[in-house]
Amino acid sequence: MKITVLGSTGSIGVSTLDVISHTNSLHPGSFDIDTLIAGSNAEMLAKQAIAVNAKHAVVSDPGQYQTLQANLAGTNISCAAGLDAVLDGAARPVDRCMAAISGTAGLRPTLAALEAGNTILLANKETMVCAGPIILAKAKALGVEIIPVDSEHNAIFQVLDQSNAVERMTLTASGGPFRTTPLKEMRAATPAMALNHPNWSMGAKNSLDSATMMNKGLELIEAAYLFELPEDRIDVLIHPQSIIHSLVAYKDGSVLAQMGDPDMRTPISYALGWPNRVETTVKRLDLAALSRLDFEEPDTERFPALEIARAASREGPLGTCVYNAANEAAGLLFLDSKCGFLDIAKHVRLAMDWALDSTNPEMPPSITSTDDVLHVTKRVSDHVSTSLLGL
Repeated sequence: MKITVLGSTGSIGVSTLDVISHTNSLHPGSFDIDTLIAGSNAEMLAKQAIAVNAKHAVVSDPGQYQTLQANLAGTNISCAAGLDAVLDGAARPVDRCMAAISGTAGLRPTLAALEAGNTILLANKETMVCAGPIILAKAKALGVEIIPVDSEHNAIFQVLDQSNAVERMTLTASGGPFRTTPLKEMRAATPAMALNHPNWSMGAKNSLDSATMMNKGLELIEAAYLFELPEDRIDVLIHPQSIIHSLVAYKDGSVLAQMGDPDMRTPISYALGWPNRVETTVKRLDLAALSRLDFEEPDTERFPALEIARAASREGPLGTCVYNAANEAAGLLFLDSKCGFLDIAKHVRLAMDWALDSTNPEMPPSITSTDDVLHVTKRVSDHVSTSLLGL
């Protein structure tokens, strides 16, 4: 099976290559890496490409081209740099493309891979949040399968039957590093504190989104698009151990859940092998050792991101695109120590109010194209930056 990995040097990309390497050690030739694409870490990208014998390596940052080229000297691996090279690499025909570029930056490469007819393993929730109807319509028109990789959506995918008998879905959330932190202390949270996730090893953006619970808002929106279910039939439940990843309740009273150790290699392996399963070295679940599993309702006063996400979902594609853009912009400012932790949700809400005002001449009436997505993202990002920095 021929594979391309978008975002190979990120946490999902690294885990994907780990699963592939393990599988190939057991069953040589199961996976063949065509293209690896990364942002700016040219040295790591080159090491990965050599280790898995990739055909092509692409770095998004043009300034890293010479580093990539030097590190691949003497190999048969071709290399390139820049956005056009990223899109060309994503569009190479393969069996499956792992779409793991973080944030809205992953939209155009994911679309390029989809339009090439490649099955998409979707680990980039922002792509679905900011352009869900566009992505799904293209996939349907081209007959392309989208397999979710986020642990929550992959869990639903695993236990979802297609009988139209679904009553509700429940996404679980760890609660992040501030699950029990008083609001007063959250106000003084630093980037280092916010990125210290208790269960999952993730990149900076996903770790911060977990701390604010914006990630669960993004996942709620993604689930609504992927599984064609309104937001009021999707619940969120705090589950600190991160053992149950999602649940689907059916009309007959049955509730099916997918369980497993909190390790992204499980959903990655399922997406790579689907409809079969791929053996991994993931720690096996020992319920007796766990002895208990805890659940609680999310505190929407301390974590307002969920209610903002529900409001965005009710507004449709424009609302969800604004939610995503505002969160990205505010989150980057926080990581750069230019705003407070609680300012993130506050300014996402304010950006929603600004952007969805029907008299706002800077916003299109709806999202109908990727140009609309990019326009809204730029305008909202600028608005959030101006508001937070007082420019």
